[in-house]
Amino acid sequence: MTESKAYVVQPDSGESYWQPVPANGFVEIHLSRHRVESRTPFESGVQSVAPGCFVREHAHDRHEELILVYQGEGEAIVDGETHPMRPGTTLFLGPDRKHKFVNTGSEDMRFFWVLMPGGLGDFFSAIGRARTPGEPAPAPFPRPENVAEIERRTVFADPSEVS
Repeated sequence: MTESKAYVVQPDSGESYWQPVPANGFVEIHLSRHRVESRTPFESGVQSVAPGCFVREHAHDRHEELILVYQGEGEAIVDGETHPMRPGTTLFLGPDRKHKFVNTGSEDMRFFWVLMPGGLGDFFSAIGRARTPGEPAPAPFPRPENVAEIERRTVFADPSEVS
């Protein structure tokens, strides 16, 4: 058995990426397979979604996701059913569960996420732009033209194959 490790990640010390429309906002990746050795593979971080923006509907075909909202207000649409998102709301999303997050409030909606077995950081870095904490947000920018290919090679289900 290998020696166990401990990792402590302070705010604004993870890899961070501005996110394109429709989410805008940013993602900070706290723990990933590039940073931590774990017996059970996972990645975790935080995402900030700007007011009036949303994380588009999607599903993960081989992954489980855990979300904990800690700032702001919004809605989670999970398999077509709407649920409030407010500080303290926890969501567990198993494989192939369609989900969308909408910021309905007047401030950034922020949530902590865990994806098992991981790989979401690769997606965020491929579609986003490097972010330095404290810098002003860039003007909204589009998703890359090859976003469908990026999704296929990372952690997303083919929408036509999700029930």
